[in-house]
Amino acid sequence: MAGGSKAALVAVLITIVAATIPCLTESAVTCKLVVRSLTPCATYLIRGGRQVPAKCCNGVQSLYKAADTKPDRQMACRCMEQASKLVPAVKEKYANSLPEKCDVDFPYKITPTFNCSTVQ
Repeated sequence: MAGGSKAALVAVLITIVAATIPCLTESAVTCKLVVRSLTPCATYLIRGGRQVPAKCCNGVQSLYKAADTKPDRQMACRCMEQASKLVPAVKEKYANSLPEKCDVDFPYKITPTFNCSTVQ
């Protein structure tokens, strides 16, 4: 499958994830916001690269700022966790490199088995 097709597939699958994960009422962050923030990262999440696209880092940074409470951070984590389970084309090492490459202090590694309730 060509790189562009994989990126499109990832975007579609992430949208499905956003629609199927229930929202937590105490959280201002929704999966829709997570998807919108991270969609510019789709190609990087699949293929990596030396540099993360600026639009991707802008999305990562805006999501980080939006997730300013414990429930918000836990919801964002759950959305990313579900996406990592449903979109196997996304490489864990690229996903976990985003915070550092985008200058965001996010001390957790999101994996399909990560316990999001531990996020503070």
